[in-house]
Amino acid sequence: MDSAEKEMIVKTSAGEIQVDRPTPIISDIEVVLYKQRMPPQYAVDALVEGYSVLIGDYYSSGLAILNQLKSYVNTTYPDQSFQGQREARSAYRELSHRLLLKIADNKLMVKKAPETGWLKILYPGLPVFLLPFPQVQGLNSSWQWYEKGIYIPVLRKKLFPWFGTYFPTRFEHLELFENWLKNYRGPKESAIDVGTGCGVLTFQMLKHGFSKVSATDSNPNAIIGVDEYLDKNQLHSRVDLHHGDLFAGCGLSTELIVFNPPWLPSAYNPGGIDSAIYYEGDFFPRFFSEAAMRLKQGGRVAVLFSNLAEAINPETEHPVKSELANGGRFIKEQYVEKQVRPASKKTKRNQEWRSGEKVELWVLKLMNG
Repeated sequence: MDSAEKEMIVKTSAGEIQVDRPTPIISDIEVVLYKQRMPPQYAVDALVEGYSVLIGDYYSSGLAILNQLKSYVNTTYPDQSFQGQREARSAYRELSHRLLLKIADNKLMVKKAPETGWLKILYPGLPVFLLPFPQVQGLNSSWQWYEKGIYIPVLRKKLFPWFGTYFPTRFEHLELFENWLKNYRGPKESAIDVGTGCGVLTFQMLKHGFSKVSATDSNPNAIIGVDEYLDKNQLHSRVDLHHGDLFAGCGLSTELIVFNPPWLPSAYNPGGIDSAIYYEGDFFPRFFSEAAMRLKQGGRVAVLFSNLAEAINPETEHPVKSELANGGRFIKEQYVEKQVRPASKKTKRNQEWRSGEKVELWVLKLMNG
């Protein structure tokens, strides 16, 4: 499938940043047109055979086709193990992303389609293009969160996550960090929040009196979203944003580094929002190496993590434990854990491994500090 993308650049306090958005398909491609009264299985068969399918009637037709496609994938990939479910999701993603919608003048060209404000924000000046149906669903869902906001209990306020930005839906790890901050007696002149996401840890530290926080993220949309929040709440004087990997070139020496990293090892090269969930093999060694160089004597590194990977596979290496045992840089000052609340009964995924999951707060100090 050929596609082309015109870059969209946004000016932020961290500099000009290229927005990460679903790639618009603007070249001519061959499609199978799905029209009214066709059975959903017709489209599923075409997708399985490798064709792209364009919805030409109602938005609800796409929902019906995806529902039929899920039945096909569940039958084809019956393994309910964690790895089996991952393979099924991968197959579903590949097939579903060939189901397309047409957008013209920032509107979906099907009947009874939802209004999605991101189309106007993310694709200015692009008159006609195609997008995969699941990506339109993602844009629509994200727009609901952005408009309504998500209430963060530890902040007692709402955040409005920008498209493609990770935001918490569970809060046990944030509760651990909040309780630790309440008892924190170290200096509060500065801190670094590595991988800030929608900025929760940064805003928790500001709430507890930190004078200045440097927040980094490799996701451009996270930086754009936090920058927008800082503008609206007049907080730019207290937060410096940096776009890039890990410390993102932030040369600050500080007394506190906080890190809420991905919790699962990756079986592939994660990109986009997946990089907030999965980490690659050298990710933690690079972080600890850089953290040791940026931490002032007597300073601390606070890592929010989970034993989820170990609960799924007991042979999985725990990256913080590995650093303490083999890194030669840090010693443990404090460790606190909290049982995770049961998964929602509404979820359709097998969540048996969640019964043993705990979130963790690791507080580390320099070995020679």
